[in-house]
Amino acid sequence: MTIDHSHPNVQLLDRIIVAAEAGDASDLFDIYADDAVIWHNTDDRTQTVERNAKVLEAMDRFVTDRRYTERRVTAFEGGAVQQHVLRGTNRSTGEEVALHACVVIAVNDDGRITRLDEYFDSAEAARFA
Repeated sequence: MTIDHSHPNVQLLDRIIVAAEAGDASDLFDIYADDAVIWHNTDDRTQTVERNAKVLEAMDRFVTDRRYTERRVTAFEGGAVQQHVLRGTNRSTGEEVALHACVVIAVNDDGRITRLDEYFDSAEAARFA
């Protein structure tokens, strides 16, 4: 599947990936709306962009060589859906780890994400820590 990187909603997802792979969350505050929420299926809770940025930056302490593979993205008016596999190396064990995930974003008229819902397997996520 070819991803249309020219679509503005896909570009938002591209920017999140660049931030996550680099462990630098500074761009997140321009990607998300000020009152945006991030929800994860594993705990059925929402978090703020500030909290999500801290989690993203902390990931570098646990996993190196982070990269997103097998991306499939469908953009539509007001949002996008992305399936991917986040891969890396667990720093403490040296084990290659993979997290299969799906994210759904809602984008406002200003071109910023107002909500991101992330679905993933908590057992796979536990191997990242």
